Amino acid sequence: MKKIKPYLQALPHIIHYQIVTKAVIAVWIFLFGRIFQALLKSSGRVAVTSGDYLFLFTTWQGLLILILGLVTLFVYVAFDLNSKVVLSARVLNAQKVSFLECVKEGFLSVGKFFNLRGILVVLYIAFISPVLGMGISISLTEGFCIPTFIAVFIESSTLYSVLAGFAALVFLSVGIAHLFILHGLIIDDLPMAEASKQSTKLIRANWKDYLKKNIIYILMISALFVGTAVIFLFIPLQLLSILSLPRSINLPLTIFFVVGGVILSVLADLLGTPLYILKMTQLYYSYTQGREFTFEENPEEKKGLNKRELFLAVAAVVLIVFLIDFNFDRLFPLDTNVEIVAHRGGGNEGKENTISGLETACKLGAYGSEIDIQRTKDNAYVINHDGTFKRVAGDSRKPEEMTLEEVKKLTIDGEPIPTFEEMLQASKGKIVLFTELKGNTADRKMADDAVRMVKQYNMEKECVLISLQYDVINYIETTYPEIQTGFLTFASIGKTAKLNCDYLGLEEDSATADTIRAIHNEGKKVLVWTVNDKDSQKYFLCTQVDGIITDNVKQASSLIPTLEKRSDLDRMIDKIKTIF
Repeated sequence: MKKIKPYLQALPHIIHYQIVTKAVIAVWIFLFGRIFQALLKSSGRVAVTSGDYLFLFTTWQGLLILILGLVTLFVYVAFDLNSKVVLSARVLNAQKVSFLECVKEGFLSVGKFFNLRGILVVLYIAFISPVLGMGISISLTEGFCIPTFIAVFIESSTLYSVLAGFAALVFLSVGIAHLFILHGLIIDDLPMAEASKQSTKLIRANWKDYLKKNIIYILMISALFVGTAVIFLFIPLQLLSILSLPRSINLPLTIFFVVGGVILSVLADLLGTPLYILKMTQLYYSYTQGREFTFEENPEEKKGLNKRELFLAVAAVVLIVFLIDFNFDRLFPLDTNVEIVAHRGGGNEGKENTISGLETACKLGAYGSEIDIQRTKDNAYVINHDGTFKRVAGDSRKPEEMTLEEVKKLTIDGEPIPTFEEMLQASKGKIVLFTELKGNTADRKMADDAVRMVKQYNMEKECVLISLQYDVINYIETTYPEIQTGFLTFASIGKTAKLNCDYLGLEEDSATADTIRAIHNEGKKVLVWTVNDKDSQKYFLCTQVDGIITDNVKQASSLIPTLEKRSDLDRMIDKIKTIF
């Protein structure tokens, strides 16, 4: 019990600190957002996307946005990490914890990061730690990760996988070696270079003890949260599933325990990093003092919740349960309205970007089929995804280097490569064609020609022209408003929902509930690409997106009937996953 006393004593301070600092940071983000939007507006933009990233490096507005973004990272490090180190030091030394003093000391220490080494430390904390899934990171970027399509590309090659693994190992080693750099800066007031050297020295001398105590700490904290979840969530829900209670009784009780689980999850997220910093601070004192650091309890500390606070907490939960119960079917719908779009013709069930692949998508009941068009040397439009025909047809030439006659001599598993017109004819009246303007020839000429062919076959309602190049999509939407358009992006900042198009195609990790809601509020539709994993498909089928692009059409279609057979508990869990 003595070993966990510092953690228990720190809980009220951590919760109070987290709530207040989150509010302060929210104000900062609001102000930064206003400045950011003003800078974008002055440049004629509403958002910066993965297809327009050069704007950040080639304009004064972009450079100023980058500087403000870096400042924001520094602010987050000050509030999210530095001040927590100060708080941890005071708790461990049984000193009076002053919220304002912790914030002030943590904020002033940011000045030590204004050098090259300091900037690298901030960037590591903000972006490398979340990708590795280890170490200390800030809440602003804790969800940062490698986009799914890039991860799939890396996994498809042994060489790339090895290189990625090696890079991860290097970054992990660097991170572990510098675990105590913040403590040296803040607790011992060391310069950045000295704090870095000291951290490396401490880890080198104590790495066995560090690993041992980290494992014990992780097991202890995990056991605490898991044990609580099992006793107060899992067992009660299992009992409810066994007992044959009327739904009028079973549903409110189920909601009550699920709400309790959500609260526990939020608390775990809220307390995870601060408690880990507390443990690292305790180890720092032990290693710098050369002996086991002993914690002395502060007798003036407040113990637990008082009766009034407990009553208010229970009353709030009961009110939430009542509101959810009253609106259950609206909040947790049984069915899905998400459409399925086959990737590159018919997905994995058909030959890539072929007529037969398109027909396969139709047979599987897909709402749409996504294809890729590129222009040949003689201004014809053929269907191909890659920059060359090497992968699908064994020819390393690019479409723009070949004539239509030469392309037509190539085959994909015996089937000739189709033209855009042939795909339009094959899809008319059967399936919606999501046509990506692809490659080096995706320009205004391609846009004009594609629109002309869509109109020629009277398929304005059956074809959506999409692209990763926003300038092309903006041109089509502005010049031909009767044509449906879609912009594909795997990363964007700003008012993405206001981009000039009908559909926004988002990569899986960027398709958050807030983003989806904002896009719908602007009267636009949301596509998510490329959703192949079964769990990911189920996840997005339970969201408000309008469609998913997938290689596994049959798998996605088979999930839809199962959604309609879910229990009340499963409906709640599936929906909660899409929110948090």
